[in-house]
Amino acid sequence: MPTRFVAHRGGAALWPENSLLAFRNALAAGAGMLELDVHLTRDGEVAVIHDPTLDRTSTGTGALRDCTVADLRAVRLRARDGTVTDEHVPTLGEVLVIAAPTAAVLLVEFKGPGRAVRYERDGERVRAVPGERYEGLEAKVVEALREAGVAGRAMLMAFNPAVLAEVRRLVPEQPTALLVDRQHVAEPGAANADTVAWAQQAGATFLGMHWTLCDESVVAAARRAAVMVGVFTVNDELTMRRLAALGVDVIITDRPDLVPKDLA
Repeated sequence: MPTRFVAHRGGAALWPENSLLAFRNALAAGAGMLELDVHLTRDGEVAVIHDPTLDRTSTGTGALRDCTVADLRAVRLRARDGTVTDEHVPTLGEVLVIAAPTAAVLLVEFKGPGRAVRYERDGERVRAVPGERYEGLEAKVVEALREAGVAGRAMLMAFNPAVLAEVRRLVPEQPTALLVDRQHVAEPGAANADTVAWAQQAGATFLGMHWTLCDESVVAAARRAAVMVGVFTVNDELTMRRLAALGVDVIITDRPDLVPKDLA
């Protein structure tokens, strides 16, 4: 299967990340896969934003868990250079209005109010210690995807394996991905290929990892385990080509405009 490319947060280097503008433009430019992040607001709405606070990406301040939808409507998103735009923090429902009429695959990443997970060594084994999750967020996302008719083309992703366990409890057949970053491997002194077993233990059929962790040993172990491999976040053509040649299934990028035409 050829490598597929994903517009990370809608194309975070090109437009305000996780904005309706970014998702519209990515789809108009031909993106076949979109990645977005979700948090839960104080009044129980699913907000599409990466950080647990408003500070970095908007004119607002404070934690998402303390905000209401009205609060999100009152702030404006910033472009990567800090410029204030006309875009607001969207809800998942607003994003689905845009995405549902298309054929785009949706990669929905569950965020949390704090650190998602840490991995610690226990003798010869490495075990995951899940962090705090938003109670009820998984059910809200699953229902929104079902109502929009896109559940069959959605991948639900998280660094926190407890989130994936809750998704499996709600919808056992829903494709899920365990995400792993560099510190998760470095802190317990694990091998890169150990992450494949972590994905299996989490019940995931997909492993998403920082691109610097992905090597021949990871791809080989994933193939033996029938686990798909994706990497984030690759923003240059040379690395895209190298990882595609390695056999990576999915490459997530802030620069969908740089995806080589012969690989798209």
